[in-house]
Amino acid sequence: QVRLAESGGGLVQAGGSLRLSCAASGRTSSRYTMGWFRQAPGKEREFVAVMTWIGGTTAYADSVKGRFTISRDNAKSTVYLQMNSLKPEDAAVYYCAAHSKAIATTLSSQYDYWGQGTQVTIST
Repeated sequence: QVRLAESGGGLVQAGGSLRLSCAASGRTSSRYTMGWFRQAPGKEREFVAVMTWIGGTTAYADSVKGRFTISRDNAKSTVYLQMNSLKPEDAAVYYCAAHSKAIATTLSSQYDYWGQGTQVTIST
């Protein structure tokens, strides 16, 4: 069992930055591929970014490429999402997720574990 806890969300002005963190605990938490997803009101949950546990392969949604960066500290069992140049359309609840396969999957159905989410609000 892996438990995930997100933090770092909040209110930020458009154009600003936030760094989300996701702390993992439980069995062998550093050996999981970690992903970030988001869900805005009235919309489906969508993929944002992913990083595999070995090799550090990453993938990003087109909408965040060049603005968001995923990273991880395996010693701390924590994955981060650095979000720069935030736009109003980035407002959502952000979730981290984990699965045990060494592939950078973008499909939410492939993830086994989910956090509770952290709210990101963008002011204009």
